[in-house]
Amino acid sequence: MTDQAVGPAGVRLAQDAAAEGRFLGRTRELKELRADIERAGLDTLSGRKAPRARVLLIAGRPGSGRSALAGELVRQVAHRYPDGVLRARLSEPDGTPVPVERAARELLGTLEEPAPAGAPEGDLTEALRTALADRRAVLLLDDAADAEQVDALLPDNPDCLAVAVSSGPLTGIADVRPCTLGGLDTKSAVELLSRFTGSVRITVDPRAAERLAEQCQGQPAALVLAGGWLAARPQSAVADLAKQLQTDPVQGTVVSHVLRLVHASLPASAARMLRLLSLAPAGLVDPHTAAALAGCSVEAARATLDDFVAHGLLHTVSSPQPQPQYAVPCCLHPLLADLARAQERPAELQLARARMLERTVRLLQSCRAITETDSPQAREKLLGTPRALRFTGPRAAADWLRLRRPALLAAARLAVADGELDTLARRLMSQLVRAMVAHFGTQAAASDLYDLHGLVLDVAERRRLPRERAAALLNLGDLDARTGRTAGALLRYRAALDAGREANDPYATGRAMESVGGAHLELGDYDRAADWFGRALAERLARGDRADAARLYGRIGAAHTYAGRYGQALRNWRAAVAGHRKNGDVAAQARALSELARVQEYAGRLEESLRTCREAVEWARRAEDTRLEAALHLRLADSFEHFGDPASAALHRGVAERMLAEEAPEDDSEPEQADNACEIRSTPAED
Repeated sequence: MTDQAVGPAGVRLAQDAAAEGRFLGRTRELKELRADIERAGLDTLSGRKAPRARVLLIAGRPGSGRSALAGELVRQVAHRYPDGVLRARLSEPDGTPVPVERAARELLGTLEEPAPAGAPEGDLTEALRTALADRRAVLLLDDAADAEQVDALLPDNPDCLAVAVSSGPLTGIADVRPCTLGGLDTKSAVELLSRFTGSVRITVDPRAAERLAEQCQGQPAALVLAGGWLAARPQSAVADLAKQLQTDPVQGTVVSHVLRLVHASLPASAARMLRLLSLAPAGLVDPHTAAALAGCSVEAARATLDDFVAHGLLHTVSSPQPQPQYAVPCCLHPLLADLARAQERPAELQLARARMLERTVRLLQSCRAITETDSPQAREKLLGTPRALRFTGPRAAADWLRLRRPALLAAARLAVADGELDTLARRLMSQLVRAMVAHFGTQAAASDLYDLHGLVLDVAERRRLPRERAAALLNLGDLDARTGRTAGALLRYRAALDAGREANDPYATGRAMESVGGAHLELGDYDRAADWFGRALAERLARGDRADAARLYGRIGAAHTYAGRYGQALRNWRAAVAGHRKNGDVAAQARALSELARVQEYAGRLEESLRTCREAVEWARRAEDTRLEAALHLRLADSFEHFGDPASAALHRGVAERMLAEEAPEDDSEPEQADNACEIRSTPAED
């Protein structure tokens, strides 16, 4: 298993891949942590086998290098854990704790284990423990907010190791001794500076370098910022920066002190972009995001972002060209947010956020449109899109969507939480749902779709939009139904029916009635199922929707079949056949005839069933439905055996076997399309 990172960022920094040989200092801490892995725990000393994974805790202030130390420790011991390293960040860049449910789902995804959409936290954490029960793996749980987060994700397997990173002790987890970090030793701190300045400036004035390291309190984040400042000014001596830091009044932490100096030294446009990066969802930014926030060109934004990387203000994230992705260091995020609030008017921050969301919506529209190659309207719309917003092909669009997924989901959550950008939020979620379905399919994207439809429901209820509320409830109910939570789905369908009636939306009302019937059918209440299907049928007939009416006759027939009421089932299946015939739907007519033949067989009308089955074979052949035609031949074979005609039975069985053998395997790689996966309407809100 490869080393992967999951969580709010859902990405792996490029620096992590090249960490070997670049880590500085912390020799004593690393030695103690490695020894702690082997230390006998309280359970072992009492003669019992340890019930859970060993937990190591690295505690320190943001900017102390705690995550870097955890990464180096994991790199050194990873060879002892053949099932890989799983990474999760347990806090958002702004400090908000990540829900355990989301972290567990991401970890399960990394393990390629099933995580049903909408499953509760307890089910997901139990599934994670089960998945890790027979593995030797390392969990790196970065930026943990509290002990409950870590405890919920711990494997019940002493062969696993958990490395937690936090600001302080995690009281509540037994047998954990925190490794508390201070500053780097002077030698390591000076060497870190030299990586930015080069050795000459350090050599000519070593005492100034030591003084600067002392002023930075040995904090790696402050040293990196100081080194970046010097790297941008090759003519400045180390003593110049040390003097400037000494004369400037100290406010807050040493990291915030150095950041303010760096920010003040930047050109006005770059300084503004830097502080606006605090608005980037999940702390992830690409040139499009930066350009929208700052109101500049994509090319200018990329050049500035690359400068930020060179000066230690951003990290580069592994990403395909031509659009790289960057991450704002978590220790800088709240400091940049403070600068933004201090130097930007609230209206300007809101405008920057709106520009970013609007750019994201347009990118998602382009991302989806590139898949609609058969639609002239989509092609025309795509050609009208600015070149900077176009993708070179479906593969490039899918790669972008996969890479930006954590940021896109975070953007949706932030837009909904804002409360003042609901129209943009609804457009963003609508396009994100459509893009995910187009590229990944409904099943693969089910968990993300569940979260998005939940956000749509929040906005619909806040804005009192019954039509969108009905659509969100229908989508959530469908996802609940697919994962076996039928009772919960039924409640959502009934609520959707009320919302559809309130909105006077016949489509939503009819869909909700049919879905209520489907839930009752799944629960084995065939009488209620037939009743609700009948209500939906009446609504479709009133609207003149003949195709759906024919399909609903079949659903009513199925409910009566399950209940053993074959007479009523036969009447409804005949009506379904007649309806599909009138509509010219050959494939649906063949399937309805097949079911009619089955019910005739159940009812003991074997000769009628045989005739209907032969008719169904002919229509299946016209529809070019090979699988159905083969299945019907097999059913004919069984019927002829029942009538004592083994020769005819063998003939039909042979035909079926040849058809199935000659049929090419179906390509399951195409994304599955769902009838209602994109049922998010974009009616204007009263913003």
